[in-house]
Order: sequence, then structure tokens, then C-alpha cells
Amino acid sequence: EVQLVESGGGLVQPGGSLRLSCAASGFTFSSFPMSWLRQAPRKGLEWVSSISSSGGAISYADSVSGRFTTFKDNAKNTLYLQMNSLKPEDTATYYCAKREQYSRDIGGYRGQGTQVTVSS
Repeated sequence: EVQLVESGGGLVQPGGSLRLSCAASGFTFSSFPMSWLRQAPRKGLEWVSSISSSGGAISYADSVSGRFTTFKDNAKNTLYLQMNSLKPEDTATYYCAKREQYSRDIGGYRGQGTQVTVSS
């Protein structure tokens, strides 16, 4: 059974940083692309970033490019999202998703999510 468990969310002030983690199990993590998605209050699901199975290809939404970094540790079956220079508009529930192919859109099998709140 595929399981994705996100952690690392919380309350942070504007300009601060957080690192999200996604622990994966139930599939061969190193063989699949992964994505980060987010959903802000009263808004639809938004694609944030994708990473190829090897980690050699990474892409970001314009809204987070230059501030967020996605990386993975295939030995630990864990995906990460390093978020710097956080803004109030980054407030959302963040999900990791297992993808069947590397793509820059919403989709895939998601975890339960972790809440990120950026507020002073």
C-alpha cells in the first residue's frame, strides 16, 4: 500500500523558513517522479514543484521559484521541500504526490498534507 506522510509544517513569520518532509513507503521511491502541491484556504489545488525519479530534473511554479527548493533522498525514501523567504500567500496545506510521469501540474496520489501558516 502506497503511503505518503508529510511533516514539518507550522506557523512561521513572513520572511522565515520551513523544511517539509514526505516519508514514502509501499513503492519503489527511487523509480517515480514526485511533486509538491498546495491548497490555500478557499482556493483550488496548485502545483508547486516536481522532481524526476533520479532528482536530476526539477521544476517550480513561478510563484515559488527562487525561494523553494525540492530535493529527495532515495536512500531514505524521503522527499523534501525547503521553503525560504516565506510570504503570507504561501499559507496553505502542502501535499506530496507520487507521479506516474514527470509533469508540471496537479495530479498523482497524495498524502494527507501538512499545514503551513505564514503570519506575523
